[in-house]
Amino acid sequence: MPFDLAEPAENGLKRGFTTGTCATAAVKAAVLKLLCDENPSEVDVSLPGGLHCLTVPVAEITVEQDGSARAVVIKDAGDDPDQTHRARIFAKVTRNRDGRIVFEAGEGVGVVTQPGLRVPVGEPAINPVPRQMMIDAVLEILGEGDMQTDAGFVLQIGCEDGEQIARRTFNPRLGIEGGISILGTTGIVEPKSKAAFQASIEVYVRVALGDKPQEIVLTPGNLGQRFARSFLTIPVKRVVQMSNFIGFTFECVQRTLVENGCILPKLWLVGHPGKLAKILEDVWDTHSSRSRSAVEAVLKVADEFGIKGALRDSIGSSGTVEGVIELLRGEHFSRLFWALVESRIAAKAASKLSSVDQTCVRLFGMDGKVLGEAE
Repeated sequence: MPFDLAEPAENGLKRGFTTGTCATAAVKAAVLKLLCDENPSEVDVSLPGGLHCLTVPVAEITVEQDGSARAVVIKDAGDDPDQTHRARIFAKVTRNRDGRIVFEAGEGVGVVTQPGLRVPVGEPAINPVPRQMMIDAVLEILGEGDMQTDAGFVLQIGCEDGEQIARRTFNPRLGIEGGISILGTTGIVEPKSKAAFQASIEVYVRVALGDKPQEIVLTPGNLGQRFARSFLTIPVKRVVQMSNFIGFTFECVQRTLVENGCILPKLWLVGHPGKLAKILEDVWDTHSSRSRSAVEAVLKVADEFGIKGALRDSIGSSGTVEGVIELLRGEHFSRLFWALVESRIAAKAASKLSSVDQTCVRLFGMDGKVLGEAE
């Protein structure tokens, strides 16, 4: 069944197609040129799951001097703010004598240099789903042409100006050198989607845990990066920015540790209590549209700590947790109080992270100053 890109996403924005879909379309066009001497202006790409196909325009097809065929497809990310939008993804297809389909990184596609990704070190940064899409496209053409299904091909996948594009992405941080990655799990770009954000978090978690480190940092925003650099002296690749998806990130950490068969000695949870204290109320998606303020959670810790009278009432009536920070800033017990909040958050987080030996929390105010320093 054809997938209609003209139908808007749920948020009203225009969908697009992934670099994996681009590469698959380019492979299919190049194989059609190589084997059938066809010059299609568009090709149908079967999307993962087998329910839909997508018609993708082909910008260019040429025959190279070495007898290979090269096809170019222009990436259309729809309304998503994708760094690879309008990138020219190409596939150069060559026969081989091995009877196998082999992938190579062409100009502008990166090579994996660090463990933790779904592609082994030394391989082109082409994720498993796009690889399978390309293999299926080749086999589809071989089957239609009644040719030998054990024919071998080298699929060299590249991106014009890909090395420059990659500098604007997280690839250098992820240990992917030389260009962009060929990505996609559905073949379709959902503009600014929750699924896309969560998929990127999972990648960062796998990279952070890839070579079995002693500690990593999880943080909703930039505070964790500054803390890791200033106090922990651990590399940026060990820092995972999880935005509001705290519960999802914990699940990724736990799942990855189990898959790797290892225990993480220490996990740091770093950020503002306005977000992190929400987990004390079993709120694991901390977006303000899906959760209430953390003031009530902080107030419960204040009761446990023994804060009474007018100060306790002021905490309860504060509109924000930052307001609570300001209320307590001049109190001699302020640091002890926030240390208790840190310890309670750490205990709650640890209940979700059975493969982590020690969970530590460090809270900061909006001014970047440390609040509790609990260990």
